[in-house]
Amino acid sequence: MRRDRSTAIVSLAAIGITFLVLWLLHSFGGYYIERIVIGIGINLILVISLNLANGFTGLFSLGHIGFMAIGAYASAILTLPLSLKSTNLPDLPVFLSKIQMPFLPAVLVGGLIAMVVALLIGLSLMRLTGPYISVATMGFLVIVQVVLTNWDSMTRGARTFAGVPEYTNVWNVWIWAILVLYIVWRIKFSSFGRKMMAARDNEIAARSLGINVMASRLLAFCISAFFTGVAGALWAHFITAFSPKSFYFSQTFSVVTMLVVGGLGSLSGSVVGVMLITILSEILRNAERGFSIGPLVIPEVYGASQVIMAVLFVLFIVFRPRGLFGDAELDVRRFFKKEKEVSG
Repeated sequence: MRRDRSTAIVSLAAIGITFLVLWLLHSFGGYYIERIVIGIGINLILVISLNLANGFTGLFSLGHIGFMAIGAYASAILTLPLSLKSTNLPDLPVFLSKIQMPFLPAVLVGGLIAMVVALLIGLSLMRLTGPYISVATMGFLVIVQVVLTNWDSMTRGARTFAGVPEYTNVWNVWIWAILVLYIVWRIKFSSFGRKMMAARDNEIAARSLGINVMASRLLAFCISAFFTGVAGALWAHFITAFSPKSFYFSQTFSVVTMLVVGGLGSLSGSVVGVMLITILSEILRNAERGFSIGPLVIPEVYGASQVIMAVLFVLFIVFRPRGLFGDAELDVRRFFKKEKEVSG
């Protein structure tokens, strides 16, 4: 009972501090800082969702950005103003051309469509293991790209899908981020989460104990796809204009890098990995334009940020494949316990 109470106190304190920092950044940080904070929140949802599918089950998916694309396009179509639908999407089916949904229902529908797609493909894919599932999910991402590029009546094809209402802000992004973190945290330390990780560590032993490995993997895959679709919807209403190329290998590499740096199976690592990589990427992107330090002048080197991030990813894979945290979690209660012992 005391352990649960201390966990609740620490969690509420962390949420309170988070919203206080968000309020300070929103009030005094300026437009540029606010966009970075929104980007961190969306990336956090993506990485935690991917961690649920990859880190907890041991099945490494490379196609989750496909679910992000599904959520983004679904939400964008549902919230697009009717006047723009008749102009930009004249061949849209009648039942969609007459609908303009509010933001939250559209986000939920985008997530649900992604989850249904995950269920349909997961019935086959979750039977695979090792590199086979990575290749298969990458194939799913390619299929999503082909569909989005050629489905002109729904997605405008390869052209930019513009005019999406700018509904995303710091508050709704971080409410979703905290909610996703809380749900996945509860899943990890539930009996369901222990079954997933038991199957990840030793599938044969898990089956011998009566664990339905297929069901646990499929459920994790579907929940992960739902949250990834939600992140896609939030991203669509943040960027307001995008194309199928926005949801391809570069985005996949970015999210996987954050996950690997933080550590597969660690939610604390996901938070740290997202913040480190997002901030580092922003610094490197600005440095690409060139800068000077006294007599030293660094010329413009566009694309250098991607090269450096790729090198960083390789170094982590070689020298620290388990990431910064492995599958461990940061236990703040130990800090308070040590402080109490010292003061006592």
